[in-house]
Amino acid sequence: MITKGIYSATCSILNEDYSLNVEATINHASESINNGLHGAIFFGSTGQSQLIDLNSKKNLISKIASHKLRKKFFLGTGSNSLNETLDLIKYAFEYDFKDFLIMPPAYYKGNTEKGVYEFYKHIVKEVPKIRIILYNFEKLSSFLFTPLFVKKLVTDFPKNIIGVKDSSYNLYENLKIKNFLVFPGSEAKLLKSLELGCAGTISAVTQVTHSLARKVFDDFEKKEKQTQNEKLIAVRETFDKFNLISALHSYFSSNNDCFKNLLPPLILLSEKEKKELLKKLSDLKFNQKENIAA
Repeated sequence: MITKGIYSATCSILNEDYSLNVEATINHASESINNGLHGAIFFGSTGQSQLIDLNSKKNLISKIASHKLRKKFFLGTGSNSLNETLDLIKYAFEYDFKDFLIMPPAYYKGNTEKGVYEFYKHIVKEVPKIRIILYNFEKLSSFLFTPLFVKKLVTDFPKNIIGVKDSSYNLYENLKIKNFLVFPGSEAKLLKSLELGCAGTISAVTQVTHSLARKVFDDFEKKEKQTQNEKLIAVRETFDKFNLISALHSYFSSNNDCFKNLLPPLILLSEKEKKELLKKLSDLKFNQKENIAA
């Protein structure tokens, strides 16, 4: 079960024919966890979830089910189809995965609270034991969760709606619900959010900043002096200057060619942009190898 902590929205790694490289994807998530993360979430937006086919997602689920880190692996659904979303959830339940990051269907403009409510209501009706982390990302879904609407969902489905990933950043400062997990989608907001009573972060860039983010989290929990937060924020803000998926794959591809494949229309950064990213990180004295937890 997802609890307080630092989580990654982990990358999906592809073969040259654009099929999902299941083994490499799992190994990458495992490495991030071993370097400090509390867990990894497959098939979030950074995991190209809307572009990856259902069979590939099921194949990965069947493989992580027997992995030694399975209790630290979680799933996004990443589909505009309600029936495909339910198909994936029910398949994952066969392997005892019950926690899901679920964003309302994207693409259509003008999503309404009534329609989004019906979307989650139907999922809960079909899978009564599901635990849902709402995904608040208006930029992608064309829907903005408000504190009032989240409270309604939690009131009506208290055993099912257990938290929210806030990538629109309109909730983490204002939403107060007992025993409800709030994760801002950027580690740049981690310390502030912890001070406000939030649960941690679910972030794409924690795949890179895992040890820094974990240090900030642990020092807060231990009430110790913060020494890494400024650097953590600076690294995150550097990645934010680029498309995150492109930047992360370009960054990792410097050491591992398997990250060079992205499902079209996604592409890597240009060589100029990649050099700019790496230089900015170098100027911050940020080195991935030095960031590995002991």
